[in-house]
Amino acid sequence: MENPTNQIAIFKGKSIRKIIYQKEWWFSILDVIQAITDSPQPKTYWAKMKDRDKSLSEPFPFWEQLKLAAEDGKMRETDCANTEGLLRIIQNIPSPKVEPLKRWLAKVGYERIQEVENPELATKRTRLLYKLKGYPEDWIEKRMRGIAIREELTDEWKRRGAETNTDYEILTAEISQATFGIKPNEYKKIKGLKRENLRDHMDDFELILTMLGERTTAEIHRTKDTRGVPRLKDDARRGGEVAGTARKQIERNIGRPVISKNNFLKNRKTKKLKSKI
Repeated sequence: MENPTNQIAIFKGKSIRKIIYQKEWWFSILDVIQAITDSPQPKTYWAKMKDRDKSLSEPFPFWEQLKLAAEDGKMRETDCANTEGLLRIIQNIPSPKVEPLKRWLAKVGYERIQEVENPELATKRTRLLYKLKGYPEDWIEKRMRGIAIREELTDEWKRRGAETNTDYEILTAEISQATFGIKPNEYKKIKGLKRENLRDHMDDFELILTMLGERTTAEIHRTKDTRGVPRLKDDARRGGEVAGTARKQIERNIGRPVISKNNFLKNRKTKKLKSKI
């Protein structure tokens, strides 16, 4: 599943997985440990920390197990902590990088409070992030619209009976299968992606068809007043089929598949090489 609240944060050039849980950001503890210790075995480091400090040995109250995208693209249970929990945990880490991390966590927490009070700030920050990464303006516009459509759809799913991450994974996969003929994890393999967000590596056609499938699905839910995951799944397939039909017509007219192996990482490397020549 591609969860809109499941993202990647960057600290000192290191990726840290994060997810919104109970209306605040929670971060992967292993990613944080790796970022501030450079340990090649963050799992072992974390295990030793829990052995030394018994207050950390059990999930509550300092950390929880939440599902985050693993390197293979699947959603897996991951030890996570919110800002308060991380500040407690990193007290046990003897590293000169701890103090910058404390300041970074305070900044992230403050920004989240601002975004709750004014959601438009979150949109502006997302736009800026994509721009800093080198995405073109027209692509950013489509991506932002896609995010809004996705959030609208997941809100409908929540209201209509989807409860777990697995429910969202199933429904998302149903739309993807009907639209592109493959599920998200298969799509990521084609593009050579691991942890990366699939949609951040889609081109215009891929984004537009994704939006069409999800927007149609949301409208079908509302029209039929669908309830329960099994029926939501049927709607998801029908919504995806609308986008799938459009994809096939596009492919017939342009003479090539819409699904592409290209991703933003490859495109960025190509641009850098050209700029050096």
